[in-house]
Amino acid sequence: MSRGIVITRPEPGLGETLAAVEQAGWRAYASPALVVRPRSMVSGGAEGPGRRVAALLLTSGQAVAAVAQALPMGISLAVPVFAVGARTAERARAAGFTQVYSADGDAVALVMLLRQSLAPETGPLLLACGAGQGGALATALRADGFRVLRRIAYETRPVRSPPPDVAGALLAGSIEVVTFFSAQSARSWLAGLRGGALRAAALRTVALVLSPAIEQGVRALGWQGPIIVAARPDAHSMLAALEQVRR
Repeated sequence: MSRGIVITRPEPGLGETLAAVEQAGWRAYASPALVVRPRSMVSGGAEGPGRRVAALLLTSGQAVAAVAQALPMGISLAVPVFAVGARTAERARAAGFTQVYSADGDAVALVMLLRQSLAPETGPLLLACGAGQGGALATALRADGFRVLRRIAYETRPVRSPPPDVAGALLAGSIEVVTFFSAQSARSWLAGLRGGALRAAALRTVALVLSPAIEQGVRALGWQGPIIVAARPDAHSMLAALEQVRR
């Protein structure tokens, strides 16, 4: 009997992760913790790009759609794009951006790449991020002398409960692993588990997380089972980390 794994990431990304883990021999269950909605960046006022920028910063592939819609409002396809990871960089290239650089890591790696690549005098940086996100990154860059225009490209809302097949599989003991690609996803997904038995069943599984910061958040939520952290904060490393789950 195939082993069960719950994928809590939203689209874009959910479908490709489901396919990858099923190809690796798992029984994949889709249970996105968040619903992502692009937010207009072309309406002017405080949310519009507002001026020409020296570079575009992307901490998530979720922001690409809203940024592409903002063309040519202070952004062009030739503007240098600095992405947090390879998948976000791929989405930026698919949207037509021609100068795309990947930090291949997390926000800290993105700051290091920007320090090596640009001088503050080059011009303002446009940080396109989710609602409530990007503050720490903007603060770090401003401390280095960069001008950062932080704009909201998308917003998220929690999913109220997991799909019935996921709840049933948890209660039946058919789920071995639950994946978390963000601390927000972990909080939202666990909050949607109604009933003590369902939550208890989830907390006994293996949590597969993208980074040490997410591991800390999951532990704080009371996780009782093992927690495996991907070697690098990307989907490929998450898949590779599944090999650590004993057969």
